Amino acid sequence: MKVLIIGYGSIGKRHEDVLSKFESIKNIDIVTKQTLKDKTTYISLEQVPDLGLYDYFVIASETNKHYEQLVYLESQISDRLIFCEKPLFETKRELKIEKNKVFVGYVLRFHPLLKKLKDLIDKEKVLSAYVNCGQYLPDWRPDIDYRTSYSAKKDGGGGVLLDLTHEIDYVQWLFGKIKEVKSYQLKISDLEIETDDLTTFIGKTKNGTIVNVSIDYISKITYRKMLVHTFEHSYELDFINNHLIQKDKSGLEQVYNMQILQRNHMFEQMHKAILDNQNDVCSYEEGLETMNTVFMIQEQNR
Repeated sequence: MKVLIIGYGSIGKRHEDVLSKFESIKNIDIVTKQTLKDKTTYISLEQVPDLGLYDYFVIASETNKHYEQLVYLESQISDRLIFCEKPLFETKRELKIEKNKVFVGYVLRFHPLLKKLKDLIDKEKVLSAYVNCGQYLPDWRPDIDYRTSYSAKKDGGGGVLLDLTHEIDYVQWLFGKIKEVKSYQLKISDLEIETDDLTTFIGKTKNGTIVNVSIDYISKITYRKMLVHTFEHSYELDFINNHLIQKDKSGLEQVYNMQILQRNHMFEQMHKAILDNQNDVCSYEEGLETMNTVFMIQEQNR
């Protein structure tokens, strides 16, 4: 199997590191303007002489380039697997994918405790969910100046809403598509960025679940948590400390703990799923649903 990675920033390098360990993958080429020793590179998709030689395409470029790259691939190849980093686009876009299979990089679906929670609530009526995620932007990528990162730039598809669409994806994966939203998308801190650093919204899903989501770039204490209430139980999932608590009406408590995940575990599981049975992977259609929710929030805050 031959792979073409499009974009070679930190996430593109991570995908190469993961895929290079797969026995079925014999060759990985890269689209980048960087000069890389001992690697086959092309400065653009248009410069690749024969896209038909590749079986699997990984789009790991800036968010605002995803649309044009997907359009080009859809026009040039057929019956191929295409992976696109999240989010699909920087806002709502109309693009039909008919000739290939596209998947979106919502890797948290492969967190073992999130999958465990999905199994636990499968037969329950979920009443409400509270989702919170935050980390101080200057600490995200210590090796670069946050002010120059795509997260800080509107034209690069940055901002906390687009950066942390993981939360919107797994909320809809667990509780159903969000049908109604009331939101705030703001720049409230002293960070030297032109994008939103806080987005918070309350919504209702098609299954009737009330969801309350808050994501930010401003928390000096890194956190990623979800609290879920059903008729019979309450659940608390802490992604940072890797534990899931289940408590019933009588006070009986069950705690699921796990060791810290290896750095690339979820990425490995996601790529394996795409190349095998495609279970739990975010489909192109689901990625578009996430973008529809993003667009609703963007429209409310223009």
